[in-house]
Amino acid sequence: MSKNNVRQERGIVLEILPGPTFKIQLDDGQEIIGYLAGKLRIHKIKILPGDKVTVEMTPYDKDRARIVYRK
Repeated sequence: MSKNNVRQERGIVLEILPGPTFKIQLDDGQEIIGYLAGKLRIHKIKILPGDKVTVEMTPYDKDRARIVYRK
């Protein structure tokens, strides 16, 4: 997939789900499931409820996203 098709959104982590997945509420109010990107796993970045994150979404699945940055 090319980077042109990926869009970035900001949101807040609401809940930690089993595995490296999280329930995230985007700034527009939509709730999605997010999973950790590879660099966050490698560097063992901890994400807790209430953290502000940046996610990447593809146009194919509007309910799942990859967490790429923690603020």
